[in-house]
Amino acid sequence: MKRRSALASIGAISFGIGSKEVDPVEIVREPYKVKKQSLKTDIVVVGGGTAGVIAAIQAGRAGRKVILIENGSQLGGTTTTGGVAFPGIFFAWGKQVIGGIGWELVQEAVALNDDTLPDFSIPHGKHHPRHQVRLNGQLYAMLIEEKCREAGVNLRFYETPTRVAFQSNTWTVETVGKGTNTEITCKQLIDCTGNGYAAHLAGYKLLREAETQPGTLQFQLGGYDFKSLDLKMIQAKYQQAIASGQLVKSDFRNNIVGLLKSEGDNIQHILGADSTTSETHSLANVQGRTALLNTLRFLRTLPGLEKTKIVDMQNETGIRETYRIDGLYKITHEDYVTGKLFDDAVSYSYYPIDVHDENGVVPDHLKEGVVPSVPLRALIPKNSKNFMVAGRCLSSDRLANSALRVQASCMGMGQAAGAAAALACKLDKTPLEVPLKDLRQLITEHGGIVPGIV
Repeated sequence: MKRRSALASIGAISFGIGSKEVDPVEIVREPYKVKKQSLKTDIVVVGGGTAGVIAAIQAGRAGRKVILIENGSQLGGTTTTGGVAFPGIFFAWGKQVIGGIGWELVQEAVALNDDTLPDFSIPHGKHHPRHQVRLNGQLYAMLIEEKCREAGVNLRFYETPTRVAFQSNTWTVETVGKGTNTEITCKQLIDCTGNGYAAHLAGYKLLREAETQPGTLQFQLGGYDFKSLDLKMIQAKYQQAIASGQLVKSDFRNNIVGLLKSEGDNIQHILGADSTTSETHSLANVQGRTALLNTLRFLRTLPGLEKTKIVDMQNETGIRETYRIDGLYKITHEDYVTGKLFDDAVSYSYYPIDVHDENGVVPDHLKEGVVPSVPLRALIPKNSKNFMVAGRCLSSDRLANSALRVQASCMGMGQAAGAAAALACKLDKTPLEVPLKDLRQLITEHGGIVPGIV
């Protein structure tokens, strides 16, 4: 039997079809039905981004059954889908402060792509990007997916929670996806959505300011020689286009020369970008692509830029800020810039205060020797039980969050949350009841760096 005929026969048999009236090359199936199912696991992680991946791998490596829910098509979030493939910062003042599973994955991605790590022994001064690690984002996406599968993590893409409820010491998470309607029960739940979405569904209080930081659509331009451009002429034409309404001043921070010099990258600003719902995130994506397309058309009218082209562009706008939980402890700006060491610290963070606005961003760097820490209490919503968050939706004020939200810091807190959830399952306790000594030991056993432990 030829391969095509064999596949057709298999398809017909699998759907219980054997009608002689049907053309043999066609397959008739029953009307489409949504698959409903119930699953049981130890831990559910909602959100497969920077923090969620690490939390899931840590819990899986600690021997727990883990289901990771991701409403997109791949893991990695900001680093992969968002295109910010330069995570940082892992070293502070000549010493590594964030390690563990996240650092393991970053190193492996660097090695497999024959990339080079920065020289962390050279201080970055006021130019912190010198210590960020450049990655092949799509390679990283494949690697972290492999690591999740090796840790036994059940990956469920294209699904999003619609209900989160706690009863009889058990969490129930209902999700919908492409052709699926799933009810998952678990002992511990970790919200790594970045928006506190699962926390909201669970009924916990969320916080945000009226104004949030702009988002960014990552892309790469090409087709021109920057050194040969008449920058004064381009700048003048750009200002005329803004004045006439052809272009919007805030789209590229009023810096067309910077856009051309960087060839895109992390320079676009989308004011009001919000990933909280499908509608708001759709709007952010449309706004980002529209601004880029309009600017591309404008550039191609200028001498030296006639062949400007888009070399690459991310599928999704990256979001810097939405909602944060109201946690057992809120990390303040003062806590962060003074490097407060908490009694229940489980990870470090290191990055300048980094609030973007319509005019751009001017990072406020930490004083020499300062390394902030993250307390376990900042990962736990008030009045919750067996529920944690990790990533940018942790409990913090806006200024502190502008630094805590970056990838390396989120990796550290993701590993802490995964370890706490794993131990809570093992000991039949809440994460807050897990002995800190045991929690810190588990983190360090998997390469993590815990404040106060040498």
